[in-house]
Amino acid sequence: MMNSNMRKVALIGSLLSIATAANASYEIQLDDASKLTFGGYLKVDTRYVDGDVAYKDFWSGTGTPLSEADSQFKILANESRFNMKFEHGDVMGFVEMDFYGGGGNEVISNSYNPRLRHAFIKYQSFTVGQTWTTFMNTSAIPESADFGGAMVGLAFIRQGQIRYDLGDFQVSLENPESYGGDSSNDKLPDVVARYNFKGDWGNVSVSALGRQLNTDLGQSETAVGGSIAGRLSTFGKDDLKFQFHKGELGRYVGVAAAKDLVGEEVEETTAYLVSYRHYWGDTLRSTLLYGSVETDLDGAENTQWSINLYQNLTPKLAVGFEVGRFAMKGENVDADVDSNYAQLSVKYTL
Repeated sequence: MMNSNMRKVALIGSLLSIATAANASYEIQLDDASKLTFGGYLKVDTRYVDGDVAYKDFWSGTGTPLSEADSQFKILANESRFNMKFEHGDVMGFVEMDFYGGGGNEVISNSYNPRLRHAFIKYQSFTVGQTWTTFMNTSAIPESADFGGAMVGLAFIRQGQIRYDLGDFQVSLENPESYGGDSSNDKLPDVVARYNFKGDWGNVSVSALGRQLNTDLGQSETAVGGSIAGRLSTFGKDDLKFQFHKGELGRYVGVAAAKDLVGEEVEETTAYLVSYRHYWGDTLRSTLLYGSVETDLDGAENTQWSINLYQNLTPKLAVGFEVGRFAMKGENVDADVDSNYAQLSVKYTL
């Protein structure tokens, strides 16, 4: 049997081989029952926006206009991310971070802070920790060069939860947040139920959401909503992705495009996103997408379309070019605003 020093030497040797070998695996077998896996990607974006709305302001939901229909040029690398997975028998732990955590100084160093994306433990049918909401079908997210390009009309939240999977049925208790109300008095978790239909044709999920929201005046309001989303295989490698969300969904769709509460009333949202990806060859492909979010009380109307062209130069290195347009109007912006954008992205998958 190997003593502890020999195990350390073997582990260091494995790590060095991963760092130096061109086609090395990022999976390390620690012992017969345990393994460690590293992943993530490096991504550099060159982006030009021309119009009324700045890039990050739009997809984060704030909608702060650029001054007098201005333009903006950026070169960014903070979408780059790193993750680590540890597996031992029936237990799996996963943690992931990127560099959208704020900070940064474009005058000198662009030192963006890391932020936590995922941190969860999975044991048999239970998942506990922070990860994608059960309400969300991640296979229905389109391929986009823009980090926020597909978020209009998208169900999108990462949050703490306790999830139980029973075959194709999932149910979870998730972190509550009365966005637009008094979140300090949230007493009950959000409840999500979802059923997945799968086949050679792709997959479709049906989800339901129930919540208790708390207003600023101390009242409790019930909010419910539903979603249908999926990915359908079409011709060859091509696919059609779609989502439709309806109800009192608030923060669950559109990335803060809608609040849960407007004054003392619960906001109602209608959102959809559809995309088609076509493969021109084995490694050359394009995605066309369109998304929309509309709210009842605020009267917000956000839309976006984009089209891109991606080429894999190697199995792990891809270059993409994308153009698109986003528009928004409603009471939370000064006037109807819109912007056009173009983006070149280089992505190296670790």
